[in-house]
Amino acid sequence: MQQRARPRRPPALIGVVVLVVVAAALVGLRLLNVGGSPASSAGATGRSGLPVVRVSSLPPEAQRTIQLIATGGPYPYRQDGITFSNREGILPQEVSGYYREYTVVTPGSVDRGARRVIAGRDGEEFYTDDHYASFREIVP
Repeated sequence: MQQRARPRRPPALIGVVVLVVVAAALVGLRLLNVGGSPASSAGATGRSGLPVVRVSSLPPEAQRTIQLIATGGPYPYRQDGITFSNREGILPQEVSGYYREYTVVTPGSVDRGARRVIAGRDGEEFYTDDHYASFREIVP
């Protein structure tokens, strides 16, 4: 007995179906903020105009740094509390000495690592995990 050949779907239709499925998956991931930084709030910006990150979404080491800043230390590195000059110009422009930088301990790093909390004189705080290439405003 001969088997009947299945009708083949046109390749263009298969391509369109795959494209629709991929696009739907990407939209779903974007809405869930899956695959992005777990510490960011998709699309939200703070008073500074920078993206925001909730304290609860930060790594535990960053949360500890924020606690140390609130209590005045002691800090793990002698450089903590020095003036942050904002040479990159990413943070809002303020007078010299307005910002202070604090190390966020990076487990396994042999040096201070790339993570910092920057605190402004008026109480605002910013987080960077890429050594000042980008910042997120920390919100409660």
